[in-house]
Order: sequence, then structure tokens, then C-alpha cells
Amino acid sequence: MKIYKSFEIIFIFLIDLSILNKFPNAQEIYGDIYPSTRAELNRYFGNQLREEKCYKDVPAIFFQTKENEPVPSNSSIPGHLRLEICCDGYRKNPKADGNLKCIPDCSKVSPDNCRHGFCRSPQQCECFEGFTKNSGGNCVHICPVGCENGRCLLSGVCLCNPGYILDPETRKYCIPECGHVPCGTNQICVAPGECRCRKGYEWLQALGCQPMCQPHCGYGRCIAPRECECFPGYIKRKGREICESECYANCANGFCESPYKCQCHIGFAYDPRSQNCLPFCGDSCEHGVCIAPGICKCFEGYYLWENTCRPICESGCGIYGQCIAPNKCACGQGQQLCLAGGNCTPNGKCQCPQGMNHFIDRCIYSATVENVIFTLDERQHFDKELRHEFEAIIGRMFQF
Repeated sequence: MKIYKSFEIIFIFLIDLSILNKFPNAQEIYGDIYPSTRAELNRYFGNQLREEKCYKDVPAIFFQTKENEPVPSNSSIPGHLRLEICCDGYRKNPKADGNLKCIPDCSKVSPDNCRHGFCRSPQQCECFEGFTKNSGGNCVHICPVGCENGRCLLSGVCLCNPGYILDPETRKYCIPECGHVPCGTNQICVAPGECRCRKGYEWLQALGCQPMCQPHCGYGRCIAPRECECFPGYIKRKGREICESECYANCANGFCESPYKCQCHIGFAYDPRSQNCLPFCGDSCEHGVCIAPGICKCFEGYYLWENTCRPICESGCGIYGQCIAPNKCACGQGQQLCLAGGNCTPNGKCQCPQGMNHFIDRCIYSATVENVIFTLDERQHFDKELRHEFEAIIGRMFQF
């Protein structure tokens, strides 16, 4: 009998090795591996190729990369882009090339998103043969291959480590024991004699484990994780869990306190154009876009320095110059522009190479002046820079 069980264990290990040989780059078994049998193949494609797509309107400014080139809107909401996304309960298939492919998501019920199993439908994880779900939702090995928090006997029975007992439902893995220190309401035993709040709950002094509703419920109270109960006179709008007044604004990242007024969450500020609460970075995000509270993404030609966007001058501006805009060097207090090979002197003037003269904002050869003001766009550019040049040299000395 013992010899038979030994051969059985060896046979199972050989099966595991055959799987690894089939997928040489895989160190663990994942739910998105290619099935080996026709039945598994049909079930795999029946779920993996089903597309569950939705649409979401987001502020177009989040996609702007150049400072003076706003992204045009394609949504019925002003200043928004309509994007194709995976519906709630689905996620983007990381193996799909090109077009968006959506597959079921099991991350809410399985921390490792159904590793060692198949995610058959949203939050429905089915473990492979030889695995079982543990108390955390993960698929773990069962005897005779493995035993979580214990060891396997030759008989195929799981022997638990000290401080652990067999799971009363499946009796195939071991769970920590807190019998001598009973866990309170909304708590679970996470280690021998150690209790913690369940997922979705947080510890509050004198109140114990209380449900979390992030960021909050607005005009309501949190009765379960991410579940708000509204006060009389307030509602939940479609697709939102927060309790608010009936409203004409979108109020994303906030809630309606009246039909025409948004109450923004901390770190957001109301934007009348998009009728949403957008991330707020104070005055530190000039030449960029505030993509999250206090986090700035700079436009092209700028780099982030201590959460401030500073211009990039690829060739540098010398000892006495300063970079005031992308690839624009300026001299002195008046910030006289000094482009196309010029260098700033210690007294704040632009000095051009021998044979060249300073023309409005750059160094050029006198014979080429007509060439640089040939088109209307060029003349409009130099007209604008001429005003800057006047201000830099003498205009700032006058009081208008």
C-alpha cells in the first residue's frame, strides 16, 4: 500500500513536470494558459473571446501632450473624450494585440486573480484539478502534492502545523486557529491567535471593524463595504454608489449637494467647463496637466522638478543664460531671447557669433533677413517676439 502511494506521488509530480515542459517560461500555473483537452479548449474560448465592452467619458485634458494643442472632444459632454473600456466585472486581456479584448475579472474574490484556475465569469473562479480555494479565495495545492500551512502524509492526508486546524468545509488545507482568542464582528483569524478586520472593513477605536466606503457616502451612511444607505431625500444616480441630490452636473470625483452645485472630494476642484471635479495641483502645474491630486504631468518640452514643470533647452543656455521655454534661452533680467547660436554675456545681453547680428529673438546673417520673414506665419511669429524684445530691453523701464 505504501509503495502504491509512493508511485502515485511520483506520477503526479511527473504530470506537473510535463506541464512545465509544455510551458517552459511558466514557473507557476495561471488561469490564462492554453488548455490541453478539447473540452477545456471549448470552455476556454467560450469565455476568453467574449467581449464585454462599455464606454466612459473622461476629460480630454488628461490626454493633452502639447501645451497649445488641446485634444478635440468626441463626446456629447463638452471637453470630454468617449473611450471604449471593459465593463465592470471584466478586464483587458493582456495577450490581445491591437483591439480591446475583455475577459472576466476575478480579482475581487481572488487576490491573485484566479491563479491555478479559470476565471469563468466575473468573480467566479474555478480551480484546476488538484487545487482548492482557501479562505482568502486563492487556489492552492492539495495533498498529495501540497498542503497549505501543513504537510502531506503518504496516505494523502494533510497534517497541519501547530496553531492550525483543517478547514472544516473541504478538510484539504489548514487555517489558523483563534479559538482561545475569539475574533469579533467582521473579523477573521489570519494567524494563530491573531484577528484582523475582514476585507472592506477598517478598525476604529471603540467601534471595532467598520465598513469602508471610499471616499465617502455623501448624504448617507456606510452599511457594508462600498455600500451606502442614503438619508431621506437623497438618491444614488446610475452607476454611482454615493448619495447625493438630483443634479444637472456630472460631478465625477464629488457629489451634488444641490441641483446646480458639486461638492468635490478632497484633492479635487470643480471645473465648470466639464461639470466635473478635476484633480487639483494648486499653482504648481503650469505647463502641464494635473492628472491626480498633487501629481502633475508635464507637456512635451518640459520636465518635472519638485512637482513643477520646467522647460528643456537641449543644447543648454550657457553660464549666463536661462531656459524660459522649450529650446528658448534668454539673457538678463529682461529675458532677452538669444537663439540660433547666440550666447548670453555677464551684463545680460545676447552676443552673436562673428558675422551674425541679433534679429528680434535670434542670431542671423544680415543677408538672410528676408528669408526668415517670407511667410505670414513667420511674420506673425516675429511680430509677437518683437513685443517681447521691446519689453526685455527698454519696455519694462516705463510705467504704463
